Amino acid sequence: MEKAISVTEEKRMNTSRAAIPLLWISIVAMVMVFGSLTSGYIVSRGNSNWMKFELPQLFYISTAFILISSVTMNWALTSARANNFKNIKTASFLTLLLGLAFVVCQFKAWGYLVDQKIFFTGNTSSVSASYLYVLTGLHMAHLAFGILAVLVVWVKALMNRYNSENLLGIRLCAIFWHFLDILWICLFLFLLFIR
Repeated sequence: MEKAISVTEEKRMNTSRAAIPLLWISIVAMVMVFGSLTSGYIVSRGNSNWMKFELPQLFYISTAFILISSVTMNWALTSARANNFKNIKTASFLTLLLGLAFVVCQFKAWGYLVDQKIFFTGNTSSVSASYLYVLTGLHMAHLAFGILAVLVVWVKALMNRYNSENLLGIRLCAIFWHFLDILWICLFLFLLFIR
């Protein structure tokens, strides 16, 4: 019996040792994808079909939502370290709501762009609009995985699964969520200042 416990504990330690570096490798790969897209954006600015337009105001609001969600995600992690089960539940739920609010703002912002005749593709589209949709859409695709991860964290928090001895899941989620936040800030500033 004692041997089975030590094998289980060893398995958990091995998973913990591998999970965080693997997440960082994935993050580096994502950074490279966005780096290549932003490089293509910069090179394409010389295209005759380049159009300058104002970013939707909803991008500013969604930025506030994702910034606040990083604070609540950090609150969830620090609460887990302190074994504060109530705050883990509250903070992870708020993070989930703020992430969903970000998604709603993004979709409404795309709707605003369409209303302004700024299309992803077609005869009246432009290279700059296509890049805007691809960059923000790809970020949203990654955010969908982030929201799924936060949902899992919240459900596990409801079952009191996280504490100072069991932080791996919430830690991985927090790292990925903060990465998505930083990525959005970088993309937003890039799109705002590189016209």
